Amino acid sequence: MKRVEHDLSDEQWSALKEAWAGCAYCGATGAPLQRDCVLALSRGGRYTLENIVPACGPCNASKCNDEVTGWLRRRRLDESAFLLRYFQIKKSLLPRFESPAFASG
Repeated sequence: MKRVEHDLSDEQWSALKEAWAGCAYCGATGAPLQRDCVLALSRGGRYTLENIVPACGPCNASKCNDEVTGWLRRRRLDESAFLLRYFQIKKSLLPRFESPAFASG
């Protein structure tokens, strides 16, 4: 983990939780949310704005390091709805947190 760049800030995490308004996978609300890597760390994922979603404890534990779409199908969760929201939320949040150095170049 120490060799991998992890750059999710507290502000970004708060924005993700607000945007999803519950567990990104099952929609549960009212429970503490955990940071879950869409692409697991063991598969090359990182703690970044583009790869983290809020997950309830049961979803996070169940998904473990599984590939997200296969896991969603096995759990009979709405894969299409997740992928669409994941794209929309990333698209809306990335410009907000874009580094000025990247924006000009």
